Amino acid sequence: MSQSPLPRVKTVEEFRSRRWFGPADLRSFGHRSRAMQMGYAPEEWTGKPVIAIVNTWSDLQPCHAHFKTRVDDVKRGILMAGGFPVELPAISVSESFVKPTTMLYRNMLAMETEELLRSHPVDGVVLMGGCDKSTPALLLGATSMNIPAIFLPAGPMLRGNWQGKVLGSGSDSWKYWDELRAGKITDQDWLGVEGGIARSYGTCMTMGTASTMTAIAEAVGMVLPGGSSVPAADAGHIRLASESGRRIVEMVWEDLTPQRIQTREAFENAIAVAMAMGCSTNAIIHLIAMARRAGQEIGLDDFERFSRKVPVIGNVRPSGNAYLMEDFFYAGGIRALMGNIREHLHLDCLTVTGRSLGENIEGARVYNDDVIRGTANPIYGEGSLAVLKGNLAPSGCVIKPAAMDQKFLKHSGPAVVFDDYPSMKKAVEDESFPFTPDTVMVLRNAGPQGGPGMPEWGMLPMPKKLLKMGLRDMLRLSDARMSGTSYGACVLHVAPESYIGGPLALLRTGDIVEVDVDARSINMRVPDEELARRRAEWVPPPERYGRGYGWMFSKHIRQADEGCDFDFLKTEFGPPVPEPAIF
Repeated sequence: MSQSPLPRVKTVEEFRSRRWFGPADLRSFGHRSRAMQMGYAPEEWTGKPVIAIVNTWSDLQPCHAHFKTRVDDVKRGILMAGGFPVELPAISVSESFVKPTTMLYRNMLAMETEELLRSHPVDGVVLMGGCDKSTPALLLGATSMNIPAIFLPAGPMLRGNWQGKVLGSGSDSWKYWDELRAGKITDQDWLGVEGGIARSYGTCMTMGTASTMTAIAEAVGMVLPGGSSVPAADAGHIRLASESGRRIVEMVWEDLTPQRIQTREAFENAIAVAMAMGCSTNAIIHLIAMARRAGQEIGLDDFERFSRKVPVIGNVRPSGNAYLMEDFFYAGGIRALMGNIREHLHLDCLTVTGRSLGENIEGARVYNDDVIRGTANPIYGEGSLAVLKGNLAPSGCVIKPAAMDQKFLKHSGPAVVFDDYPSMKKAVEDESFPFTPDTVMVLRNAGPQGGPGMPEWGMLPMPKKLLKMGLRDMLRLSDARMSGTSYGACVLHVAPESYIGGPLALLRTGDIVEVDVDARSINMRVPDEELARRRAEWVPPPERYGRGYGWMFSKHIRQADEGCDFDFLKTEFGPPVPEPAIF
């Protein structure tokens, strides 16, 4: 990477870390002596930026398995550039193992990141993440702290393989599970899929939430150019780690903070890129939270505006039909995709390189124009997501039109309503249950408070009865989220959620639900007087938690259309938090 054009404006005397190590007093004596206790000599930190590395590695985080050693590559880069690296472990929010959902803990990691940085003697930070909620969580915390920060994505895993077929994370799990339930493959086949779908460390290699959010981080300006899609097992990822370490040292000297990078225009760039990539539905929740934490008022209307004008050009599953993230990277990656939609981007936005987004993508080329299409030859004519509103979702909900059977873009049918996942799961296995191809299957009490934590239950399983009829999609509706690797005619994030008395709580089995994606509408055909009567009869469900973090979460979580941040973490909640007192 060429030298940043930004001048060095910080002096050693202005480093945060100097408050701990610099004064000639008893307390600083203690800090220096304890550093020496760990084997460090004063020459290793004196006059140098102290760089935190927030590492989300754990033994139960397959997406970040390589972080145990990759952190050494980051340290190498920091040392090369004249910084002093310190590793600060943080919770890993592993999508594969954390229950009931990692979304319950996104804000915990955000708080942990912010407080780790505030309470320790650090001048800048490399954020190591990638698994779905880790990216927004780390950036939320670093944004609130507002010291120089750079994000290092974990990178997607290698493509899966089974019987000569290329497998994609999540997407093919759902596909072959339905084939198994329909009797089209054997139990032995299913075991083969299980062993072949995840062959290396790294995040999902479909265009799931992980690759969506790392691309968003790069589009906002917080990742080195092209870094968001480098495969985890590629040697280039090791070099990216070292380069991120080198760059953060310069960013400290330049005082290049998230606040300088994360403008409204930067977040509009992120929305445009997300729409073009065939992004995860989760992008909406996380991007709204990230923007508002940065003091930028981004909302559902912004997504709808870009959805109407930026087509899907990233031909990657599940919106695409053949390719995976490895193919996307070798076809030119995120820089090439941004080059193809440059007319929709604010190219003068500042990035972590110290240069503009336009400079970062200069010279980018597409090497396979079936993987990264041009805007004249998209895989879907509008953006990846559509925001619907109506009497079922007055605050909005979301659908992914590019990854569904197009006949459901306009559909009406009778609702079959479930109040909990177990009863729904039992019904879909019962071939005598009266599901029809027109049925609108509904799951409620699965939102931010109802889930709790808004689990990824929104791709409701297809009824076995319909699978055996040869059907693979139906209209499904919930206040839950779904995995970015999921697909189908799934209406998600219904807000306000049913658990707090949103209109979804009033829907009953047999009511007609109408969806019109082109008109961006969703309604239940129930008279206002009847809805008022049902409202008067509605009884709030019991609280999910009586103590602990879950209790705090339930008391302070905001709704999906507001980004599911805690109310007390929003920028305007109170005055800036001061630096810690040192006496």
